Amino acid sequence: MKKLFMSAALLLTLALFNSNLNAQGFGCDLSTTTGTWVDDQGNPCVNTIVTAVPFLRIVPDARAGAMGDVGMATSADANSMHFNASKLVFAEKDLGIAATYTPWLRALGLSDVYMAYLTFYNKFGKDGNQAVGVGLRYFSLGQINYTNNNGEPIGTGRPNEFEFKGSYARLLTESFSVAVGAKFIYSNLAAGQEVGGIEIKPGITGAADLSFTFSKPIEIGGRDARITSALAITNIGPKITYTNSINRDFIPTNLGLGAALDLELDEYNSLTFALDINKLMVPTPPHDGSTEYKDQGIIGAMFSSFGDAPDGGSEELREFMWSIGAEYWYDKQFAVRTGYYYEHPTKGNRQFFTVGLGIKYSVFGLNFSYLVPTSNQRNPLDNTLRFTLLFDFGGDEVGE
Repeated sequence: MKKLFMSAALLLTLALFNSNLNAQGFGCDLSTTTGTWVDDQGNPCVNTIVTAVPFLRIVPDARAGAMGDVGMATSADANSMHFNASKLVFAEKDLGIAATYTPWLRALGLSDVYMAYLTFYNKFGKDGNQAVGVGLRYFSLGQINYTNNNGEPIGTGRPNEFEFKGSYARLLTESFSVAVGAKFIYSNLAAGQEVGGIEIKPGITGAADLSFTFSKPIEIGGRDARITSALAITNIGPKITYTNSINRDFIPTNLGLGAALDLELDEYNSLTFALDINKLMVPTPPHDGSTEYKDQGIIGAMFSSFGDAPDGGSEELREFMWSIGAEYWYDKQFAVRTGYYYEHPTKGNRQFFTVGLGIKYSVFGLNFSYLVPTSNQRNPLDNTLRFTLLFDFGGDEVGE
């Protein structure tokens, strides 16, 4: 049977987060001095956590993309579906729609690789104490030319992935809300092709989200302000496979924590400062290259992910990803944003500054973002401008 020499679709998917693709444990030894795994230069070993369907963790909207990818506790809009659906009940408007287009790998000259994100929410109930949201995320990997192990063409394909999600949020008190969500996940990387005589099929699975938000108005120096904190566990679901094999891969279950401070400086000027911390709740690969860690159950792996790193607590701390962002609004019509994202060099090495602008007029809003890398690790969004359109309708009821 014909074999694929290389699945470009799979390589593109693994490159979504542009991790260092070193084989786990390759060139690493256990130091007799420190008792930790080090490379030939004595530095901590690269040990990136890799999951299937990483497109689920791509930050989809330009506002968050301009603020260092923060979004857990910032003010709610339709794009809250990605970060934390529980804050939808704190939205200023009763109904919102958002559409985002994100070009992907433009620096490599690709024009048909992109992500599109469309979301909708609606508040209802007494004083808007409940909300429902629906979101569709579509990722196109462009046209792929498949070859066999002799380099001979065996056809073309257009691999793609999508997620369809629904959420329900409710205020439990005037300041505290909870939300649950469910999603269907479809990943077609090379359906119809074969590797080693095994037919590749689309990967299909489902997942759930659970999130909480606390938001309360306060005063700081006589100025109105609002403090918000949030917690979300997203993508809790079964493993996925692209063949009939019993070997399945974890999806990117994630723990997110966030906090934000909104400060009204005066009638026309306001500031927001936000911080997000994220950690994948999937097993850390061992340095010996074994794959037994993939046999863990979903719930067990979520809990063990906080203590399974080969180098112990020091490596566990390296698995946290940090985002900080700031936003300035003038007259609630014009916004300037910036932020910074940090991931440890041994865990993916994504490090970048972000900048962006926002414009809002009546029910219409438009956001732009641009990414500036600060490490030698290439980013799929290098030299890329992405944008989001928003429409908000209804009243101004917000839980207090």
